[in-house]
Amino acid sequence: MEAVEVVVAHHERATLRVGEVFLKIDADQRNTDVEVDAMAMAPIPTPEVLWRKPPVLALAALPGTPLGHLGVPSTASSAAWFAAGTAVRMLHDAPLPPWPGRSVDDLTLELDGECEWLLTNGVLPADLVAHNRRIAEAALRSWAPVFTHCDLQVAHVFVDGDEVTGVLDWSEAARGDALYDLATLTLGHEEHLGDVVAGYGTDVDLDVISAWWSLRSLRGVRWLVEHGFDPNAPRCEVDVLRTQAIRH
Repeated sequence: MEAVEVVVAHHERATLRVGEVFLKIDADQRNTDVEVDAMAMAPIPTPEVLWRKPPVLALAALPGTPLGHLGVPSTASSAAWFAAGTAVRMLHDAPLPPWPGRSVDDLTLELDGECEWLLTNGVLPADLVAHNRRIAEAALRSWAPVFTHCDLQVAHVFVDGDEVTGVLDWSEAARGDALYDLATLTLGHEEHLGDVVAGYGTDVDLDVISAWWSLRSLRGVRWLVEHGFDPNAPRCEVDVLRTQAIRH
């Protein structure tokens, strides 16, 4: 009898693995709607949908292993990171999804609210928050929308050797800023940014990618704390904020 592995679980959703099947349970079926539709539209490999019976979505396991994990150095090759950049470019060149993403105004309001929470609750030093809020400002500009994954964490990209075998977790996919996906993929793994950009195949504004690192980290700390995760772990969000403050 195969064991049930809890991949991730919190009060919004849970993912279980039983053998070669992943069972995703989401309290908000709109997230699952987006995930299924986005995977059908994406021009890059995604998990096969085996069946759906709300609130459960069953997906086939992807071959290979994650490109990496936040908090630990990646052991994947430079060629694998290059291939990830190429896959992201394919996604961004695809036709836009019919649903919108977050506007600059929405992101600005959310960022200001998260910074206020961090300061009010004494979670981070005021100067660290203020410094990274200033860095994040460069990301809050107009952009030409593309088909973005919007949660392209390094653990969501699977590779086998130097080949991308699939991308997971499409529930936040929407129209958005291409550089946000590149920043999310390389968050905590900036040593691989050059390989990703080379694979992406076009010039990118590295200052904006850096701004997204600050913005995503500031936005993420409260969520991690409230869901039982540790943003202070090495190479994770708080470390990113400290590195950003030193560099800038």
